[in-house]
Amino acid sequence: MNCRGCAAPLSLPLIDLGTAPPSNAYVHADRLAEAEQWVPLKAAVCQQCWLVQTEDYTSADSLFDAEYAYFSSFSTTWLAHAESYVDAMVERFALNADSRVVEIAANDGYLLQFVAQRGIACLGVEPTRSTAQAAREKGLEIREVFFGRETATQLKSEGWAADLMAANNVLAHVPDINDFLAGFATLLKPTGVATFEFPQLLTLMAGQQFDTLYHEHYSYLSLTAVQALCERNGLEVFDVSQLTTHGGSLRVFVQRQDGERRAVQPEVRKQLQLELAAGVKTVEYYATLAPAAERIKHQLLRFLLQAKADGKRVVGYGAAAKGNTLLNYAGIKPDLLAWVADANPHKQGKYLPGSRIPVVAPERIALEKPDYILVLPWNLLEEVTRQLAHATQWGAKFVVAVPELSIR
Repeated sequence: MNCRGCAAPLSLPLIDLGTAPPSNAYVHADRLAEAEQWVPLKAAVCQQCWLVQTEDYTSADSLFDAEYAYFSSFSTTWLAHAESYVDAMVERFALNADSRVVEIAANDGYLLQFVAQRGIACLGVEPTRSTAQAAREKGLEIREVFFGRETATQLKSEGWAADLMAANNVLAHVPDINDFLAGFATLLKPTGVATFEFPQLLTLMAGQQFDTLYHEHYSYLSLTAVQALCERNGLEVFDVSQLTTHGGSLRVFVQRQDGERRAVQPEVRKQLQLELAAGVKTVEYYATLAPAAERIKHQLLRFLLQAKADGKRVVGYGAAAKGNTLLNYAGIKPDLLAWVADANPHKQGKYLPGSRIPVVAPERIALEKPDYILVLPWNLLEEVTRQLAHATQWGAKFVVAVPELSIR
């Protein structure tokens, strides 16, 4: 396989997590007798541009289908983040009723609803029918297509040249990342700005967050790699900021290379130097993730086996994609984790891919009063513990597995 960024041959393996179904391919109860698609889950590093990426075994069409079950609005933390983002962008770039905002991967309208509330014309691009319909029900205009140069050209011809383009947690999800970025250079006005938010590679490696690897994530991004990708596709990075979302993310600000360019902020150079010092351009830097994943797997299995031997009941919370990576890599089934509760009704009544652990409504927790609650989306631990504070009344404890098994 060649690098999807610069086309150089991939020769440095990062991690091999065996085989697994796509992490968001939840199983309907009436399809439990059918076989699932299990495909290899491997990641490698390009030693030319240092883009970390999964090897290709599945297509985007099969991963982001009409029944895609990730809805952003079910996280109060994420909604607050989106509203704060809109407030900051409106102020920084003086957006008003004459502006145009386009969000790529608009999901269920979690972000654009705040743009629309300010009276700013906005458009969402979202290829998954389930979430696109939810966004339309909020009164938003959505185009149900994958984004790239062709879509951007069409939207521009319709008058949607953008002052601001937002792309939260999507840059890592696109197989043809060059075509995707070229679309931004096409649709942005000469004075326009685009922002990308994505989990930070440095945080992934430092926090041993191997569970954030799954088939829907084609790339794992450093500013080093993103800057090279942008330059290749007519864009310039002019600012960057660190975020706490998703366990540690970057927000990157870009502009057209041929537009009215803003000064590049010192934070860009600072972040690039930080990555260089950490070792993102060295082979040794990437050697620690695989043994860490094995250690985490063994810690979790020992805990679950001991809990079962002690007659304790363990359930999960949050039917998240990262949780599916962890459970399938560790080979965990319902005998060790009875069920997983999730607030998203689109997941309730289904089964986790691979492990076939049932997904239930959160009310089940108070009914059954489990001894331990394994929080699979560990990045939302504080939100979850607040929502489930009543569980402490019967002595339930919260557990996370990454980066170390922790019980609180």
